[in-house]
Amino acid sequence: MRRLLYALFITTVIRVKAIDIYTDDDFLNVEDEPYDNTNNLLDIENVQSSRNARILRPYPLDNKSEVGSEERKPSNKINRGARFAHYSYPQSPIVDMMLQTVANNYSPTNANDPFDFLRDSYPLPKGFSSQLDEYDYVIVGASSAGSVLAARLTEDKPKATVLLLEAGKPEMILSDIPALTHYLQNTDYVWPYSMEHQAGVCLGSEEQRCYIPRGKALGGSSVTDFMFYSRGRPQDWDKIAADGNFGWSYNEVLEYFKKSERSELRKYKNMPYRGRDGVLTVENVPFRTGLVEAFLTAGKINGYQTVDYVAPDQLGFGYVQTITNRGHRLSAAKAFLHPHKRRKNLHILTDARATKVVIEPQTKRAYAVEYIKNNIKRTVRCRREIILSAGPIGSPQLLMLSGIGPQEHLQTLGIPVLSNKKVGRTMYDHIGFPGVVFKLGSTNASLLEPKVATLPNLMQWLQFGDGLLTTPGGVEALGYIKTSVSERSDLTPDIELIDMGGSLTLDSGAAIRKSWKITDKTYQNAFGSLHAVDTWQAIPVLLHPKSKGRLELRDSSPFSYPKVYGNYLTDQRDMVALKEAIKIVINLGESEPFRKYAATLHLPQYPTCTSYPLGSEPYWDCAIRTMVVSMRRQVGTCKMGPQNDPDAVVDPELKVYGVDGLRVADISVLPRTISGHTIAPEIMIGEKAADMIRKTWSNLVV
Repeated sequence: MRRLLYALFITTVIRVKAIDIYTDDDFLNVEDEPYDNTNNLLDIENVQSSRNARILRPYPLDNKSEVGSEERKPSNKINRGARFAHYSYPQSPIVDMMLQTVANNYSPTNANDPFDFLRDSYPLPKGFSSQLDEYDYVIVGASSAGSVLAARLTEDKPKATVLLLEAGKPEMILSDIPALTHYLQNTDYVWPYSMEHQAGVCLGSEEQRCYIPRGKALGGSSVTDFMFYSRGRPQDWDKIAADGNFGWSYNEVLEYFKKSERSELRKYKNMPYRGRDGVLTVENVPFRTGLVEAFLTAGKINGYQTVDYVAPDQLGFGYVQTITNRGHRLSAAKAFLHPHKRRKNLHILTDARATKVVIEPQTKRAYAVEYIKNNIKRTVRCRREIILSAGPIGSPQLLMLSGIGPQEHLQTLGIPVLSNKKVGRTMYDHIGFPGVVFKLGSTNASLLEPKVATLPNLMQWLQFGDGLLTTPGGVEALGYIKTSVSERSDLTPDIELIDMGGSLTLDSGAAIRKSWKITDKTYQNAFGSLHAVDTWQAIPVLLHPKSKGRLELRDSSPFSYPKVYGNYLTDQRDMVALKEAIKIVINLGESEPFRKYAATLHLPQYPTCTSYPLGSEPYWDCAIRTMVVSMRRQVGTCKMGPQNDPDAVVDPELKVYGVDGLRVADISVLPRTISGHTIAPEIMIGEKAADMIRKTWSNLVV
């Protein structure tokens, strides 16, 4: 297999010599400020002409004239510094076969899996034939936070022993490809959770239930998410601290964000709020279409500046920042575990599913974890602390199975109650609406999968870490805005805009809509006419929903998925905010920068909305209820709060109330939504939790 891949690579290099390459000088970046001092848009055509800039096309131009396009003569000269290669080849069956290795229930047809060398492995360190009976710390869940904890707690002297239990498996090279992220949402790398049925929402989803997959891999959701780096706003963290959570203000958590980060952003890496010495590389995507420039320029015209959206004092639009290393996904496992997997005091067990935390009923101290590996039930004891990092669904589920949760609920299931806490009774989730799509009259302007997922592009990515496959699920920029209905007076956005270099139709319904489990009928009726057509969209995301969900056990079996109730749009203010965001997206798409692409709004014919005139107020209400999707950022299910908070599950040091020797350290502890994505905050939680745990045991004499 290695010889085959090498041969394919050599073939690709030879063929690359005939491919047109564009360099950095061929682009007009909005960050380069084509505006005068009064923030008025200068003549873009003149600016482009003066800098020899042009619309960036993902693929070679046809010889036909098209709206707003320029012809470019092919060049046989290769620029060694070029970063953007453009291919137009048919999909390779080799790529199809490799994608099967991350599919559900994949198993090779013989004992010699040809793709085994593409996977990471985490054997026990040299000198150990089996795991120990007892460790200083047992971490349940190799999530983003769990991976950080395992690395940090084993780096000190004297050496503490750590066992990290993970129900999933290690990642492999195909999960590293940013452009294939949507495919991962229906593989064995996720827990395929779905919301319980709720009348009037998720009408276009399978079984009318919103899909909420969570990462099931070494590295947790950092193996399957879209790699976006954001931290939330300072006001988010200050409000969390003001609720009585000492130590969680923005200035206090900032040091932990910076500790992990190694910023490689071209323009912002040396800013005082960025980290430079961590192991978590944050970089710009090395490929862009011209659509992202149109989006950012349209933003400026409408009053949204192009900024570093991580900056503490700025709101606006910006090129997406990703947790990647030279165009390859950088999961928490790859950043924090892989370099240290030979530490003798760090034992990592994959395919090991925790089923219960064992708690002494008299002293209320957690002292062991029960888990299943290779269909055998095992128990491992813990000398110091057990830390749950199984995520916003897994951690509360394990707490309740262990007797920590709402008394009435646990008694109904016959589970002895050891601590009556409101586990799972608070849940907030970001929801989005991927239904605002513009059809482009210009061809070769947007990403289309048949021209992206090709073998030459795969080889380009493997060798150079650039090209079309580095775009994370087609996303090119993020925007953070305050709508006119926002109830906040500070710099806290209520809407995020996810700008794509295409739309959910770029793969003709193959993976993107399936990653949300949008039904065939809904997709074909609404978007089937856009097959193989260039498109653009920005997805509005509700950052601070007023609607509150919850989570509870389905039964007393650890193998049954919990019941998750999203309660989406039960507060009418959420619907109002989303409709305001839709108006903003439409306004952006109809702005001058998109006219060069002849962009026209596509009004989908949803099967559930046929009785409403297209574009009417009732139509958009129905469209939102049909196409609303979870952005998979649940928080609050193991809510952090002071002792006088009746809904709190853990204290500000993440210790579970009512039980000694047990903490929860993952995104489930956040009591409020934050204005952004959750991977970087969860890594920060892991860093902060490690310091708090080490401080607790710093006076221990070994």
